[in-house]
Amino acid sequence: MRKQILRCFIVSALAVCAIPSLARAQADSLHTAEISGVPVVIEDDTLLYIYSGQGGLTAERRAENLRQSILQAGKKLTFGGDTIHIEEGLYLTDIMYGEDVLFSITDRDAEATGLSRQELARQYFTPISTKIETLRKAYGVVQTFKQAGLFILVLAVQVALIWLTNYAFRKLRRKIIRLKQTKLKPIVVRDYEFLNTRQQSIVLIFLSKILKWIIILVQLTFSVPMLFSIFPQTKSIAITLFSYVSEPVIMIFRSIVSYIPNLFIIAIIYLCVRYTIKGIRYISQEIENEKLKINGFYPDWAKPTFNIIRFLLYAFMIAMIYQYLPGSQSDIFKGISVFVGLIVSLGSTTVIGNIIAGFIITYMRPFRIGDRIKLNDTEGHVIEKTPFVTRLRTPKNEIVTIPNAFIMSSHTTNFSASAREYGLIIHTDVGAGYEVPWQQVHQLLIKAALETPGVQATPKPFVLETNLAESYSIYQINAYIKNADHLSKTYSDLNQRIHDAFQDAGLELLLPHYYAQRDGNPLAIPPEYQKNK
Repeated sequence: MRKQILRCFIVSALAVCAIPSLARAQADSLHTAEISGVPVVIEDDTLLYIYSGQGGLTAERRAENLRQSILQAGKKLTFGGDTIHIEEGLYLTDIMYGEDVLFSITDRDAEATGLSRQELARQYFTPISTKIETLRKAYGVVQTFKQAGLFILVLAVQVALIWLTNYAFRKLRRKIIRLKQTKLKPIVVRDYEFLNTRQQSIVLIFLSKILKWIIILVQLTFSVPMLFSIFPQTKSIAITLFSYVSEPVIMIFRSIVSYIPNLFIIAIIYLCVRYTIKGIRYISQEIENEKLKINGFYPDWAKPTFNIIRFLLYAFMIAMIYQYLPGSQSDIFKGISVFVGLIVSLGSTTVIGNIIAGFIITYMRPFRIGDRIKLNDTEGHVIEKTPFVTRLRTPKNEIVTIPNAFIMSSHTTNFSASAREYGLIIHTDVGAGYEVPWQQVHQLLIKAALETPGVQATPKPFVLETNLAESYSIYQINAYIKNADHLSKTYSDLNQRIHDAFQDAGLELLLPHYYAQRDGNPLAIPPEYQKNK
């Protein structure tokens, strides 16, 4: 018996000692519940927290139901609203809106907060009633009529602004038409009429139309969001529409501000390259005008060398600036760069070949502008040299365009260079019979050459006997000239002088071939010369 009493005493003592521990555990659970409470949020405003479920509803579901009930009560279109009050029950405390229950507070809700049901109900009552009253003012019938009136007013102002804008630009159009007849003058650039008065008026009218639509769009940018912001139901749309305009503008402004250091670097690079090119241009002009002479560097190299250096400097400038361009690191920019590079590499093989050939021709100096040259079967004067092609004017005034790559793969004869440096030898072949002394033929040919305009007396013309045919000998007259610009005319004059010299001497020219019987037939020379003989 004593053992049983002692056992009961020990159990009771342990129970009493366990009470503080249970209290602490219950407080910890309440603290955890407070931390994990579910907020009731309406229009970014947190009204209260719900910490426990009820029946089959979770705390999250009860919070959503309360949010919907508050919104439904506040947005009801009535001239007057129902009263909000608290009703006490045996197991629940209800917050009522008229005859509808907005929210029921249980003992578990009170335990989670450490308050009684009545205290918790009064704590919840204030934010709920305040929010419903705020929603009534925003969504009530009277407020809706006010918002509708404000909507009509803003719409009318916008329509009036559009009408005034159209009216102002109609007057501007008429003024532009009057200016065409009074004050506008043609824009002339180097004797070329770039824009006459009619074209100027068309351009001004077109620009005025663009300006008009820009002004209207700016007006709509502010008026349309304003119209949507009048009604609470569409306020979110107004914010979205305004953000479509404001966010790009802010982004552009921030990008411009952040880009200023890069712009400063680009300006420095550009100025350095620009003034370097100016200095090189001055030096090239001095070399081209032969004021500055460099051993081994010809004056006609100055301009093409300057063009090459200028191209390389600009390419270097672009390579330096590229990394500072806005969007240069984006995938789109890189994709465009790769695409452009691919197009250039695929389509410019021949072009680059002609450019390289043009540079090589420039520094090889096979000919200059104005030289008389022969390129394969084409003969004429060089009238233009470009990095891509060279143009010749033939003696018949035909303009022949030849790719530089073709010139590199062909042989070129320069008549003018030989004539300038040591004299160009022109030559022609004639035939004379064996019965004619060769000394007489030489004398006649040299005399004819010296009488030809353009032929130099020094060095003296000379004759070569190039071939002994069956019935005649072939003589070649060679004469020096210093001007190859009229080569065809010089050859023609030489042939005429040879013809006259042989006819005056009563001799036949046996080349080109002809056939004649030597049985008393007359000689193949004009009759007047035969009579004299």
